[in-house]
Amino acid sequence: MTTQRYAVLSIFAALVTIGLKLVAYFVTGSVGLLSDALESVVNLIAAFIALWALTVADRPADEEHAYGHSKVEYFASGAEGALILLAAASIGLTAWERLRSPQPLEQVGLGLVISIVAAAVNGGVALILLRAGQRLRSPTLEADAHHLLTDVWTTAGVVVGVLIVGWTGWLILDPLIAIIVALNIVWTGVRLLRRTGYGLLDTALPTADQEVINSVLAPYRQQGISFHALRTRMAGARRFVSMHVLVPGDWSVRRGHGLAEEVELALHDALPGTTVFTHLEPLEDPIAWEDQGLDRLTRRG
Repeated sequence: MTTQRYAVLSIFAALVTIGLKLVAYFVTGSVGLLSDALESVVNLIAAFIALWALTVADRPADEEHAYGHSKVEYFASGAEGALILLAAASIGLTAWERLRSPQPLEQVGLGLVISIVAAAVNGGVALILLRAGQRLRSPTLEADAHHLLTDVWTTAGVVVGVLIVGWTGWLILDPLIAIIVALNIVWTGVRLLRRTGYGLLDTALPTADQEVINSVLAPYRQQGISFHALRTRMAGARRFVSMHVLVPGDWSVRRGHGLAEEVELALHDALPGTTVFTHLEPLEDPIAWEDQGLDRLTRRG
């Protein structure tokens, strides 16, 4: 299944859960259930943003975007984070109004059954998206999955609150639970925005990926080949690796180029979806060792 089809699945889940949760709200009159329905509306908007981002990210590189379009996924995950915060604010305001003027709940049992069904739909789709996002290294799908899981926790909190209200008659608990849920949603939104920021700032590949790179280079080092100026970054589902390859100066250009191609292919096989750039230099030349950390012009400036 392509990433776009996963986004369509998320859209379908949002439409179903919006309908179910609105029915649950109209049946019970619970502000907690209304807040839950409002978050599902945000989920629908986020799912459409995800579909757009995944469609753009799937485009091949062109003259204006030589490194591809995969970084657009960070804008989608950032938008989802912002929408989560917007949903939390909406829930908080609605809950505050009900806190000032509590209202009795009706047909609690039926409303909760409907909400639990909606949560089951969201939970199932969230797990599918999370696994797909991790397998395809898609920050957009992972963000959408976390968004849906947040919705599941929202529903769980609301259901507990409404049950307690039904048993005790403490109407104030309904808006209080909604406020607590809103605070939890804020934390999820902040985490998504933080991850988006790291992606847009060209953060290095995770430690696990860098260990794979070092394991690929280790056999070559044992043969006397050196590597430095190793830099990595990720852009959505794509990885980028650049390095300088230092070989004996008496090697022919053909031999050095062949080794560089071999290294690039080995890294690509070990980390699929990786673009590798290599720069060939002679081991014996002191100038070749001057640019291990920063660009040479920057160091001399």
